[in-house]
Amino acid sequence: MNTVRLTMAQAVIRYMMAQKVDIDGELKPMFAGVWAIFGHGNVAGLGEALYHVQDELPTYRAHNEQGMAHAAIAYAKTLNRRQMMACTASAGPGSTNMVTAAAVAHVNRLPVLFLPSDTFATRLPDPVLQQVENFHDHTLTSNDCFKPVSRFFDRITRPEQLLTSLPQAMRVLTDPVECGPVTLAMPQDVQTMAYDFPGHFFAEKVHRLRRQSPDKQELAAAIELIRQSKKPLVIAGGGVHYSGALSELDALVSTYHLPVGETQAGKGALPWDHEQNMGTIGVTGAASTNALAAEADLIIAVGTRLGDFASGSRSMINPNARLLCLNVASFDAVKHKGQPLVGDARLTLSEVQWALGEWQPEGAWIEKAAQLRAEWNKTVDIATTDRGTNLPTDAEVVGAVNRAAGEKDIVVCAAGGLPGELQKLWRTRNDRGYHMEYGYSCMGYELAGGLGTKMAKPDSEVFVMVGDGSYLMLNSEIATSVMLGYKIIAVVLDNRGYGCIHRLQQFCGGPGFNNLLDDCLTVEGGAPKTDFAAHATALGARAEKVNDIQELEAALERAKASNVSYVITLDTDPLRDTKEGGSWWDVAVAEVSERSEVEEARKRYESYKTRQFQNL
Repeated sequence: MNTVRLTMAQAVIRYMMAQKVDIDGELKPMFAGVWAIFGHGNVAGLGEALYHVQDELPTYRAHNEQGMAHAAIAYAKTLNRRQMMACTASAGPGSTNMVTAAAVAHVNRLPVLFLPSDTFATRLPDPVLQQVENFHDHTLTSNDCFKPVSRFFDRITRPEQLLTSLPQAMRVLTDPVECGPVTLAMPQDVQTMAYDFPGHFFAEKVHRLRRQSPDKQELAAAIELIRQSKKPLVIAGGGVHYSGALSELDALVSTYHLPVGETQAGKGALPWDHEQNMGTIGVTGAASTNALAAEADLIIAVGTRLGDFASGSRSMINPNARLLCLNVASFDAVKHKGQPLVGDARLTLSEVQWALGEWQPEGAWIEKAAQLRAEWNKTVDIATTDRGTNLPTDAEVVGAVNRAAGEKDIVVCAAGGLPGELQKLWRTRNDRGYHMEYGYSCMGYELAGGLGTKMAKPDSEVFVMVGDGSYLMLNSEIATSVMLGYKIIAVVLDNRGYGCIHRLQQFCGGPGFNNLLDDCLTVEGGAPKTDFAAHATALGARAEKVNDIQELEAALERAKASNVSYVITLDTDPLRDTKEGGSWWDVAVAEVSERSEVEEARKRYESYKTRQFQNL
């Protein structure tokens, strides 16, 4: 048998390079690159292996391990999970810094290959620098933190274990159901150990998206449900994008005049001005879609896991409505008492359309949907118009950035109050023009995610909208974007604190406490005013501070003309958000309190819990 002698680290890299993906008939590398921050644990193993192939498999140096993993996540999301990246960090804190990002990838079901360095498998030099010693179980290391946030986990303690582990890793990374982060913990001594690997193990492997057809009985039951309905509503989730089912969704809903509401992950499944696009749904959804959900007799959920924001914490949808869940994952298809229709969205939507024949919804339902849609679009127009207020609202800023964005441009966000304003108000005709990490809603994702998005779509302008709180949590990848030449445009909305949670705190009856900088513990004189423009400039970007929407619009034009990353900051109102639209969100309120405001909030909470119970 033909063999090749390689270290474990060299074998991992060679195997990764052999993986290809067929995208519309074009073969591309499955792994577009490796993010690496070297330290003891990987510099002499994986670092040595990556050095020799850097022209074929690029190695990208970042400034923060969590940030580089966010960039890898955003890259995979932007390319609909068809291509991906790997991330490696040093043993100890470097690797555990990636755990939060692994959770982001897990919740959002996005493929990233994590290669955290681990302590010595031989244990001969133990305890080594940065090793976490476990008194009762010597097999545990800090990398075991990856287990609950990985779809597949293995610790490679012998080089030959790769022969069975790597194929399983690729199975998970490319599977439409199990897709998510894979972690292969790599003891630093084992990375350097050699083995005679079979030559065929590194033969080119071409991956193609597996498409599962629906079960005939489930399909027949689904068709019967739809034919019985008079007031159906479709909810489009992220699975529509990952299946590439955009045209199939368009054909179905256009043929049968089905109103469509989009989740955060599903936004862009239809162009915003499509006649059947009612806007988004849920806690931060459009008034039009939420009104239809409250009256619909059938909800057709396509490619969505129906999280609390999409379902209004199970209180918003008509409790008498039937639910049909079309999903490639049976785990999601049976949620909320749904009638499951397990299958690939592209294949299944086509079969549904073919089987429905001459059926149509009730004429009055079609007319009502059109009327509500027109009313909501007027609401959006008003909310996003510059009103010349002293402190601009988030909605006014969203409007300005949206007007500056072109047809192929992308907005990126993740946490705080901005996701709600963007879900309601952002308009995109580009199916990937809206990039929201809202499965984990991880503060600090925004700027790093913008970098990964730009790497995936270098011909698009990438607008990162980020609050001052998230900016201060993780901003180092601005320097990385400048270093690598991937320009992003960041708009920093400075409301002097965590404005979204401040508003939620007040809604739950609490006083302003520890969220806005004015309400938290500070030295005499208060918290300093952060000069975000000066900070971004120090990281190598171009930056400026503006005072109002008119100045913001002019600055956005300068940012688009720039050839390096550009940061614009402005002060915004922490108290005002778009009241129109939306629904209740289940955030538990204290049952006993000295504050009468909390007691009132608790009564309101219990009334919504009663409605929620009807949908269980």
